[in-house]
Amino acid sequence: MFLRGLLIGLSIAAPVGPIGVLCIRRTLAEGRWVGLATGLGAATADATYGAVAGFGITIVSTLLLSHQTGIRLIGGLFLCYLGARIFISAPAENAAPVEGHGLVRAYGSALALTLTNPTTILSFAAIFAGLGAGAGSHAAGGAALLVLGVFLGSALWWIVLTHLVSSLRTRTTASHLRWVNRVSGGILVGFGLLAFTSLHSW
Repeated sequence: MFLRGLLIGLSIAAPVGPIGVLCIRRTLAEGRWVGLATGLGAATADATYGAVAGFGITIVSTLLLSHQTGIRLIGGLFLCYLGARIFISAPAENAAPVEGHGLVRAYGSALALTLTNPTTILSFAAIFAGLGAGAGSHAAGGAALLVLGVFLGSALWWIVLTHLVSSLRTRTTASHLRWVNRVSGGILVGFGLLAFTSLHSW
């Protein structure tokens, strides 16, 4: 069950979505540790939704899904704000010094952004049911191992990604970083607008 969770965590984290774009941009602009904190925030959210699905916490899942529209709206607005801010920001030529509040900010913002996509819980519920990790007490041990695997699998992806991106930072110039800001900012705004267009179906 742990190995299955590890693979699930990797497969969920690997596709490049808004958090992936944000992680890459922060690693280039602010350094490896800020990028990693961003990724770990996403991994924590993945594990949280995995726990809700794996342990069958129906009250939480029902509450999240019943407020789907509001949560999507908040997430979309946050993405648009963050994307616009990155788009107009001046590129940083040196990595930011590692400070506690900066890491907490990076972690918290990624955690919040990932949690504002509560439909992820449906994916986890389907995967866990298919693997036989239900909500019964007899399955609690298996679900716990699966959730731990999800977190570590997701975290492993972010560690690898930030390491690879960080290794490229010495080759980037101010001009490159300026384009990184514009492209990543535009993509994040696009993801935010996409969240708005999906509101009509809820």
